[in-house]
Amino acid sequence: MGRRRRIKGNSYRARVREVNRIYDEHLNSGLSNREILRRYIYPVYPISESTLYNMLKAEFRLQMDRDEGPTLFDNEQLN
Repeated sequence: MGRRRRIKGNSYRARVREVNRIYDEHLNSGLSNREILRRYIYPVYPISESTLYNMLKAEFRLQMDRDEGPTLFDNEQLN
């Protein structure tokens, strides 16, 4: 029996995008990842450091899923 993949909803995607936006905004400031989390992300989204790293990876996965092609629910593909 294979491992079941967790389905992530739109609210998770929005949270991942927002965390990544905040992280990218402060990435070149010279602060460590832990400091960016402590100063800028944690007050808005109280997440752990490991969750931050999972969300940074998840943004890449969400982009890859989006690039796979049209899905049944794409309105632009329905004519």
